[in-house]
Amino acid sequence: MKRCTSPVYGTKAIHVSQIRPSSYRQNDFAPLEMKLLHESVKNDGYTLPIVCYYDKDEEIYIIVDGYYRYRVIVEYADIYEREKGFLPVVVIPKPCTGRLASTIRHNWTQIGYGKKNIRQIFDRIHDLNLSDRWLADQLCMDQNEFDRLRKMLDSCRI
Repeated sequence: MKRCTSPVYGTKAIHVSQIRPSSYRQNDFAPLEMKLLHESVKNDGYTLPIVCYYDKDEEIYIIVDGYYRYRVIVEYADIYEREKGFLPVVVIPKPCTGRLASTIRHNWTQIGYGKKNIRQIFDRIHDLNLSDRWLADQLCMDQNEFDRLRKMLDSCRI
């Protein structure tokens, strides 16, 4: 039988002390949504892993997706105690440029992940001297789609 290669098949338990949020801005999450997420984790457990990259130099896991699931264990003692401080983590092995594109792809469809957050990541990608063509390819967009996105994001400079 052929082994599956998607990162989710390698989910591992990582202590929260070894996990850090990314350095770019996280999406906004209302207090009610945070409370509901806590209730979900309390009643159903963690049903989705935190998506991270492993930074070998710092020996930490950096969050790409799952920041608020991470916050639940940090902010709610009942969850921390029940989980013994561990979170389910999936690691995507990519360099920094790939991480930024992955963050956009993981968060694009989430409600509340605003244009300003995506604009900030676009700016970071350009600071790394990566082209619009590279980013369009990473987002599976043709040039017209990307141009429309660029125009929309240019209207919301931070």
